[in-house]
Amino acid sequence: MNSRFSISLSMVLLVVLFFALVLINNQMFKSVRFDLTEEQVYSLSDGSKSILTQLDEPVHLYFFYSNKASEGITVLRNYASRVQSLLQEYQSASGGKLQLHIVDPEPFSEAEDQAVELGLTGATLPGSDEVIYFGLAGRNSLDDELNIAFFDPQKERFLEYDISQLIYQLSSPEAVKIGVISGLSMTGGQNPMTGQFDPPWQIYSQLQSLYQPQMIDADSAAIPDEIDVLLLIHPNGLTEATRYAIDQFVLNGGKLVAFLDPHHESTPATAMANPMAGQSVNASELGDLFSQWGIDVNLDEVLLDAANGLELRAQAGIVKHFGIIGIEHTLMDQDDVVTASLDVINGASFGSLGLKPDSELTMQPLLLSSEYASLTPAIGYAQAQDPNQLTALLAAQTQQYVLAARFSGKANSAFAASPLEEAQSEEVNHISEANINVLLVADTDLLVNRLWVSQANFFGQTISTPFADNGALFTNALENLGGSDALIGIRSRGTYARPFVRVQELTVQAEMKFREQEQLLEQQLQVTEQKLSELENQESQDGMLVLTPEQESAIEEFNEERIAIRKALREVRHQLDRDIEQLGSLLKFINIAVMPIVLVLILMFIVRWRRQRSANVLLLASTNQQQ
Repeated sequence: MNSRFSISLSMVLLVVLFFALVLINNQMFKSVRFDLTEEQVYSLSDGSKSILTQLDEPVHLYFFYSNKASEGITVLRNYASRVQSLLQEYQSASGGKLQLHIVDPEPFSEAEDQAVELGLTGATLPGSDEVIYFGLAGRNSLDDELNIAFFDPQKERFLEYDISQLIYQLSSPEAVKIGVISGLSMTGGQNPMTGQFDPPWQIYSQLQSLYQPQMIDADSAAIPDEIDVLLLIHPNGLTEATRYAIDQFVLNGGKLVAFLDPHHESTPATAMANPMAGQSVNASELGDLFSQWGIDVNLDEVLLDAANGLELRAQAGIVKHFGIIGIEHTLMDQDDVVTASLDVINGASFGSLGLKPDSELTMQPLLLSSEYASLTPAIGYAQAQDPNQLTALLAAQTQQYVLAARFSGKANSAFAASPLEEAQSEEVNHISEANINVLLVADTDLLVNRLWVSQANFFGQTISTPFADNGALFTNALENLGGSDALIGIRSRGTYARPFVRVQELTVQAEMKFREQEQLLEQQLQVTEQKLSELENQESQDGMLVLTPEQESAIEEFNEERIAIRKALREVRHQLDRDIEQLGSLLKFINIAVMPIVLVLILMFIVRWRRQRSANVLLLASTNQQQ
């Protein structure tokens, strides 16, 4: 009885101890967390923490998720759990300044009305009347409201950035004011060629969501005083007064981000301005203005890059286009906040940048070409209709070129005097020299949707998913020159889903092992079916099908051969599947059986070693006592 009582008492004490430890952990160590994932996907970046520490007043976040309506949608539920966990991490790190409210907007409830009022999107499942809400709304003490209408699982890589951006905007109601001078129809509107309405570019929608862009006319005589950063995108048709206004804005300490291009090929040219001089109407202007400041902007030649050319689908099949290139992170400045977190930038018909021989400026390259690049006249590039023709334009001597860079330091005005003095009664304060701060990118095509973002329908909504970092480069540049670096380091964080990289490599190797045999069999099948079709379609003069015994025998042989090839082809594909399944089974066996067995053996070895050690100690002590 005493033994049973002792066991029962021990079990009760263990249960009490367990609950006591859980209670102590929840109360004393709830803020202590360890994130052992490779890319720290469960913890906040320094940029997010910086935004939270700068909160002066409480911000309320409302996480709307239709928990009941989404039953059975495993992918969405898993991602919702990830989003909620991250939001709770924000709340924990905010020191009480961030209040999180989790709401399940059931149909016909006040919560659903609140979700609609806050601008969240309800997605309807195919073949069902159920509406699912999965978004975030925020409100500050001034009753400013912002939202993420619907969380797209495909954009998980940018989840932390989107949330931090919303909090940052609510904590800083005074947005950076961006002045925009553009020769491209970024804002959308009616297309004069088709008569249809074109939506705004994704890059412009991104600009509107972050800042207060103000479009400035090409004949404006002044840059508004409230402009923090001036953005030039493919400027054309600027008056002398506008050029002078840009010059003085920069020399007066204004920040400038410019995207210039020797040939904006995303809008095909309808005519050549001066073909003999090698100028296209698709070339940007203002090259002479930058030249006076000491910057060499080559807008007469297009860069061809043999190493970074992207593969495109053409009528002749897949071809490599030397003018449309993808710049990998190894060709970006990893120490600059604008490009440090980027992976790839896609662009077309880049120009090149440099310094004039007498320039007093400092150039800091941000994007570079490979060492296998050369320049070709823009007019010749524009007239080349076939990408294969660019091979002949690639020079034998290649080198590396600067495609985007910062320029800072002392610069002289491009104007000896103000062209506005005669038109104004009061004297104009002309600045002849000063320090400038300019960020230049020698391409405008990289801003067009087709080179960096794909759009798809997701639960009835159009979702834009980046496949390149062009949008991040654009926004990083504006944020940096506008004085806000907090959001830059948050982009392109890791994803929750971690692929089995080694498995993918082995899968590719297995596919390659059988791909050549499969292609050979498919070619044989195609030839056999073609011959069989020719025999079966032979007709006599009166239209009746007439076959000789030899032809009938040939058809029978071809049919048998076709059946044999198809059988062999199926066997190859089955073998491929079997190899991949065997690989998966092996990995499962290693993870499920082998590793636990190894751990158990290690533990048994440790226990045995400790027992042996204790026995030796006792034996030694006993021997000493006997002595």
